[in-house]
Amino acid sequence: MNHSFMNNPNADCWNRSGVRGDRSCERLGEHGHCRHCDVYSSAAAEVMQRPLSQQYLQEWADVFARPQDTRSRTDQSALVFRIGREWLALPTRLALAVADPRVPHRLPHRSAGPLLGIVGIQGRIYPCMSLAALLGIAGEQPPALPGQRVYPRLLLMQFGQQAFALPVDDLQGIHRHAADQLQPLPATLVESRHRYMRGILVLEEQRVGCLDEELVGYQLNGALR
Repeated sequence: MNHSFMNNPNADCWNRSGVRGDRSCERLGEHGHCRHCDVYSSAAAEVMQRPLSQQYLQEWADVFARPQDTRSRTDQSALVFRIGREWLALPTRLALAVADPRVPHRLPHRSAGPLLGIVGIQGRIYPCMSLAALLGIAGEQPPALPGQRVYPRLLLMQFGQQAFALPVDDLQGIHRHAADQLQPLPATLVESRHRYMRGILVLEEQRVGCLDEELVGYQLNGALR
């Protein structure tokens, strides 16, 4: 420890005769406050420059040596939507726009598979694809709850070099989560759906199937050929 401060006769004078004491210091009239006085400034400098104890250094060394806890990091972002009775999610980074529902213009001789036709969004034409057909999801809707609002939307999502318009029956919004919060897929999940999912994200009491963007994109692009 630096003892020059402790041996200074004016040490701690701000607590005795300064603003925190009886205010009898003759310098108060000149400086107005102890923090403007050179005695106070010198004492503060000595405190800041004093050698650190080995105990203090060891405590901080232990803190920095601890492995970082990444479990609570919300490093993932997903756009959550519903198709039929199924709540699903795709990475938010794929989303280009969200539009109101519209009827796609059907293409001649292309009535099978997930391709529904083409739609215009923001002055451009995009293929409109059915995730329900791709994933084997029935069109049955869940019963409406009192006061519940449903938001059917058309999602414009980019998979590789191609953008697709994807109709959804309801849009919940964006949810952030940690990568390790994904739970394994249940064994009871329909096989046709199982292969397109990476895991299950639990949002309060809601179970959301996180889709594999690479596999979904590959299948959607393949449906255009």
